[in-house]
Amino acid sequence: MRILLPLAAATLIATPAAARDAPSPERLRGTVEKLVSFGTRHSLSSATDPRRGIGAARNWVAGEFVALSRQCGGCITVERLSRRFVVPRAPNGVVIEDILGIQKGTDPNRFIIIGAHIDSRVTDVMNVTADAPGANDDASGVALVMEAARILSKEKFAANIVYVAFSGEEQGLLGATLLAQTAKARGWQVDAMLNNDIVGNSVGQGGVKVADRVRVFSEGIRSSENLAEQMERRAIGGEDDGPSRALAKAIRGVAGALPGGFNAFLDRRPDRFGRGGDHEPFLREGYPAVRFTVAVENWDRQHQDLRTENGRAYGDTVDGMDFDYLAKVTAINVATLARLAAAPAAPASVSLAGALGLDTRVTWSPVPGAHGYRIHWRRADQQDWTDSRDVTGATDMVLKEVPVDDHFIGVSAIGADGAESIVSFGGRAPAK
Repeated sequence: MRILLPLAAATLIATPAAARDAPSPERLRGTVEKLVSFGTRHSLSSATDPRRGIGAARNWVAGEFVALSRQCGGCITVERLSRRFVVPRAPNGVVIEDILGIQKGTDPNRFIIIGAHIDSRVTDVMNVTADAPGANDDASGVALVMEAARILSKEKFAANIVYVAFSGEEQGLLGATLLAQTAKARGWQVDAMLNNDIVGNSVGQGGVKVADRVRVFSEGIRSSENLAEQMERRAIGGEDDGPSRALAKAIRGVAGALPGGFNAFLDRRPDRFGRGGDHEPFLREGYPAVRFTVAVENWDRQHQDLRTENGRAYGDTVDGMDFDYLAKVTAINVATLARLAAAPAAPASVSLAGALGLDTRVTWSPVPGAHGYRIHWRRADQQDWTDSRDVTGATDMVLKEVPVDDHFIGVSAIGADGAESIVSFGGRAPAK
């Protein structure tokens, strides 16, 4: 076993971050304006009209992915994934179609997914004819996904990156359900799913401006865990360290390393209070997933008929957006994708032993392609990792004078050029 000095937490990357293109506010604006130009993108609007409706919008996004693929020598495969749904918000049935751009990695089994929903709505969720520009909700997220594809398609990574525009979010998370279930059926190892929904404004309700951070929502206790698994997580104190929470913490670290002082606000719940989004179907399948959303929302510009009442404007239009802000949120997504797609997978399991002692033995499952591992620990009264040690040539180590009763411990995998996976939390070894 060799112990190394700690590596920089968010280094790696196929192309150095300094050499990577910065997200373009102008290009983001252009994408949003193009999506708005389709009039409505309601999931039940026309799928065949060449100029107006959800079909025209999806065709345009697919064409943009094809054009990107030509520029990178065919590195992106475009897939149109569809299924018919009959649900309360589509009582007569609707064919939901997701547009996927899949950037092939060197590991055929690992996938990182970044997505946003392309569909839009007005006050009446069943109104398929009214103009529903959906500029911030969620053309902003689709523009971010497409800009991330433009930037990262110039690089090569270990994991496959899936760029996706979901349909059917407003009708019940239908497109996300379709992709999450398809990923499970295909046996994809999904290391992370980043959902971007309402990510392009810095001025919220009442004129409140918050332009220095984006919220990142994540679950603690996993929705995919059964009761016995939940009780085990409770027993080991892992409520704040499930895979999705670990992903959110990694995102916060990535954001903190970027220049400009734009932060990721780690919101410790799966989504906004009583609300949901396209990351939830992935959580149900057991995949680490988080939601990005602006720091302050303007509800006058969400799910509203276009109108002015008593001098107050309603409706989700481009003039309510801040594209410099959107570019900063895009930068965090790009840097996170680059780190995780270049890193090995996280260890599948981490076991701790050390009851009735002052030392803790940490044992973890080996990870294919890992150059080494990083053991993280913190006192049990802290939320963030405070100490770490890097190890190569072994999958176990004794932490001297780090008693397991008073510390939380986890392990991440490190790639040959420094990229780090998310942290897998340490628990009890399975009973034999």
